[in-house]
Amino acid sequence: MDRIGLRELRQHASELVRRAEEGEELLVTVAGRPAAVLGPATPTCWRTHAEIADVFAGPPDPAWDADRERVDQTLGGTPLR
Repeated sequence: MDRIGLRELRQHASELVRRAEEGEELLVTVAGRPAAVLGPATPTCWRTHAEIADVFAGPPDPAWDADRERVDQTLGGTPLR
């Protein structure tokens, strides 16, 4: 893991972010001490309905209506419509 100083990060931010986006991890230092790690973001993984349909399969919850009535019907003191 490459070490980069905060000054270098400010001066070459675009290049360093590109490197991180490509998978490289960079250790950012402040006054020579490790402060942060710059690395690739975890991508969002979207699923199709077909991939998660089993989660919603099965009979409906018979207590749903009663449970719903027990939920506070206000949001921040304002009644829900």
